Amino acid sequence: MLLILLVETVGMLLAASLGHWLDNLLPQDLGEGARGRVLGWLHLGKVPSLVLLVLFLLGFSLAGYALQLIVELVLDHYLPALLAALLVLPVGLFTTRAVGGLLVRLVPHDESSAVSEQSLLGLSGTISQGIAKNGWTAQARIRDQYGRVHYLLVEPDRADEQFDEGAQILIVSKMGAIWRCIRNPHLELL
Repeated sequence: MLLILLVETVGMLLAASLGHWLDNLLPQDLGEGARGRVLGWLHLGKVPSLVLLVLFLLGFSLAGYALQLIVELVLDHYLPALLAALLVLPVGLFTTRAVGGLLVRLVPHDESSAVSEQSLLGLSGTISQGIAKNGWTAQARIRDQYGRVHYLLVEPDRADEQFDEGAQILIVSKMGAIWRCIRNPHLELL
């Protein structure tokens, strides 16, 4: 663990990180196979991999010391290193699983409420500034599915329509930077 600390410290000075390197080395999608299930069971991808490595080393080393201490007290000699390592390997894995499961709740997840332009189609809104008519845009106030307000430049979809300030509209398409709209036929959508 001291080596990890040293590598991370040197990496920080060189603008590199072992933790980021490990996270980028591992596949983003763990898959459905046995390997994916085991790595998912260990919370890989939900908790930073360097944290999981430290948890494994902590559980493995503490269990190893405890095992060797008990064996030495009972048998008056230590187990061979390979045998002791094989016996405490499951303890290291279970420590990683248990403590990693607690950390999953604490680690922030990547969440976004960004919406695509496509998701604005079909939304209703109100002309908030200006008059929208053929060749003239106005500003419309639209609320997305997350409750966030968007201001769009709108123009009527039909050449013979005009929308004054306060008119209720429905977004139907986008042409370049201009959104096309029609009069809202369903006022209950507001």
